[in-house]
Amino acid sequence: MALFIVRIAHDEEAGVWFVAHSDVPGLRAEAPTSDALIARIPAMVTDLLEENEPNLREAAIEIIAHSHARVQLSAA
Repeated sequence: MALFIVRIAHDEEAGVWFVAHSDVPGLRAEAPTSDALIARIPAMVTDLLEENEPNLREAAIEIIAHSHARVQLSAA
């Protein structure tokens, strides 16, 4: 079984989650939330693999999300 890694990240400035890196050629997507983006990815990957890897019969997708936050603390 083929395993495809998809990394998603949050763009704070644009306010969207996007595909930052993917083992699936041509996968480009964004959505307002990570859940919305994760929900879209399987169908998009299926379509791209049908076009680019017609002999591939079984595959899995691992989605890795990255987000960070900076919090300012007051001196006690």
